[in-house]
Amino acid sequence: MPATAEIMPVKPLRVEFCGEWYDVEPGADFSIGRESDLTIDDNPYLHRTFLRLYEDYGMWWIANVGNLLSATVSDTTGTVQAWLAPGAKLPIVFQTLHVMFSAGSSTYDFSIHAESDFYNTSLSASHEGGTTTILPVTLTTSQRLLIVALSESILTQAVPGRGAIPSSAEAAARLGWSMTTFNRKLDNVCSKLDKLGVAGLRGGTGNLATNRRGRLVEYAVATRLVSLDDVVLLDRAAEDSRLSAAENDEDTTVGILES
Repeated sequence: MPATAEIMPVKPLRVEFCGEWYDVEPGADFSIGRESDLTIDDNPYLHRTFLRLYEDYGMWWIANVGNLLSATVSDTTGTVQAWLAPGAKLPIVFQTLHVMFSAGSSTYDFSIHAESDFYNTSLSASHEGGTTTILPVTLTTSQRLLIVALSESILTQAVPGRGAIPSSAEAAARLGWSMTTFNRKLDNVCSKLDKLGVAGLRGGTGNLATNRRGRLVEYAVATRLVSLDDVVLLDRAAEDSRLSAAENDEDTTVGILES
């Protein structure tokens, strides 16, 4: 008779959130949400139990047991990224898995650490001139600025865990743009990513602007489409807008005096 393949015992997981560590032992379920083993926040938009870590078929799994929110999961390089919708589950195959999700105007992130991995990935990225190319995504300078403005709170956290997503009006003011300009560019970048297969950005029933901004931030941060190094561009853009406005005011004043 053929030898039966030996199933290796599953080793414990460790979960890190806001600098605190939680141990998950084999055979035990670990819940994440508003009132769970890992209590994220008392945010009323967050499910009491949103995510579940459990062992099955000799592997660890992460499952979305909520009915409204979704989560973005990625490896450490950002090369592999998946959208975990309500009812979906994924095997934990990387030694470190990053998880991000939005509830209301807040975005949360934590990491799951295993003792070994099933797969390894490497990141390939390039930067040229006014565009950023990471994997198949190419952004114009203004599109990158928009994403950075929405992601600033997440990117500048001293300890990852929780960040606020600004409203469209707040992000537009940060950039020195009009609301018309901001909304047009938001539509363009979401449409571009949607065509590339990024889920959760298409408008429609139940997909409000807040959800779309949150999903955009999750994807951009998880895949390293933007980084902390990009935040300095916001101050430059705001200063350029201020100088441009001042020049227009000066031209208007001169025109009035000459007339």
